[in-house]
Amino acid sequence: METIAPLWLWGVFVAFVLAALFVDFVVLKKQGAHAVGVKEALNWSLAWIGVSFLFNGLLWWAIKDTTGSTAMANEKSLEFLTGYLIEKSLAVDNIFVFLLIFTYFAVPPAFQKRVLMIGILGAIVLRTIMILVGAWLLEQFHWILYVFGAFLILTGIKMWWAAGKEESLDDNPALKLLRRVMPVSKNFDGEKFFTVENGKKIATPLLMVIAMVGLTDVIFAVDSIPAIFAITKDPFIVLTSNVFAILGLRAMFFLLQAAASRFHLLNYGLAVILVFIGSKMMLIDVFKIPVAVSLGVVLGILAITMIWSAKTAPNT
Repeated sequence: METIAPLWLWGVFVAFVLAALFVDFVVLKKQGAHAVGVKEALNWSLAWIGVSFLFNGLLWWAIKDTTGSTAMANEKSLEFLTGYLIEKSLAVDNIFVFLLIFTYFAVPPAFQKRVLMIGILGAIVLRTIMILVGAWLLEQFHWILYVFGAFLILTGIKMWWAAGKEESLDDNPALKLLRRVMPVSKNFDGEKFFTVENGKKIATPLLMVIAMVGLTDVIFAVDSIPAIFAITKDPFIVLTSNVFAILGLRAMFFLLQAAASRFHLLNYGLAVILVFIGSKMMLIDVFKIPVAVSLGVVLGILAITMIWSAKTAPNT
């Protein structure tokens, strides 16, 4: 698996991630269980976006210093930005499902932060494995690009038809399976994952929520990772753009939670983006769409969808 990133930049990336996890699991843990407000979520969202852009600037400098080519540095930093934006966009749909899970299980707002923190850690590990495996497969079998492309197109079409429909977890097969193998208490026990009832140790609903969030991220990773491979095959850029988008997921969740109704048409835009990225992947051996064009299309679709959503948002 070839990458243009120098070895020391991998080390810097790992340091960034470890520092971010330290902030989440050590520094912020001292705050205790509490409901995250819009102001706090907005501040953290801006902070994570700033860190991501800072890393992209470092990526640009490192590639220019290594290759001596400004054009190459511009191209790779643009690939990172496009991959980051795509992952951020698709994460919105992921967040809506998280909202559904939290609502279904009536998770108290004070406990939601811990669930998301653990979910993010699991997502980083899982996606790192999937991206490295995916990069190896693409290196060995070029035709997998067409499989990825067709999958993204079909997923986009499915998302379009499902957009606007009422979702429910009642008939979710994963939830039914979890309930069969995992005896669950009816009540929460603080932030504990297990409690004791009638002398038996059983799971709390919070553990069920963690499991559902994890399974949901597996499903969405299958969609989002091939989408970034359509932009670049460099495993470093695929991995870093994906992980930096995930690191801001917790803050973005609480930000969108307060304004979910205003983005009621966003899934239609995400569906079009998936079809576009899938088509780009299918045409890669015939015509390679420039990264700048891909970035412009994604930004344009998101802007149109969000403006349209704001204008047609139901009054609350």
